[in-house]
Amino acid sequence: MSYEKEPAVIESSFHVRYAETDAMGVVHHAGYLVYFEEARSHYMRELGSDYASIENDGFRLPVSEVGLRYVGSLRYGDIVKVRAWVEENKSRRIRFAYEVRKEGDESILVTGFTQHIWTDHNGRVIRAPQQWVGMMTS
Repeated sequence: MSYEKEPAVIESSFHVRYAETDAMGVVHHAGYLVYFEEARSHYMRELGSDYASIENDGFRLPVSEVGLRYVGSLRYGDIVKVRAWVEENKSRRIRFAYEVRKEGDESILVTGFTQHIWTDHNGRVIRAPQQWVGMMTS
């Protein structure tokens, strides 16, 4: 079963912290996964939910796959703009897509995705809980 609906696109902005940069002065490649998580959390809050609510209801949404493509880099002090949306919402998994830009420059520096599976609190894969299906693609 697939849930098709025009996705909401939510943009998050924050400063690159010094601790996120490497010896070359750019954001370490793994740092973008943290940016994705922050944008995904912001996305969920904007739609009226969060991971704590999901977990309190007895569900989990672990990451099952990630992908990133780097075409540029960010430096300490840059303001990061991350756009996030639900790219695919299936019965047992959901895939978020991301675009990373530097404020003041509209060129895309990084694109990527995170795929998540719905599980119960014991880690068994389940169908997406109905109360979350519509919300994730509002």
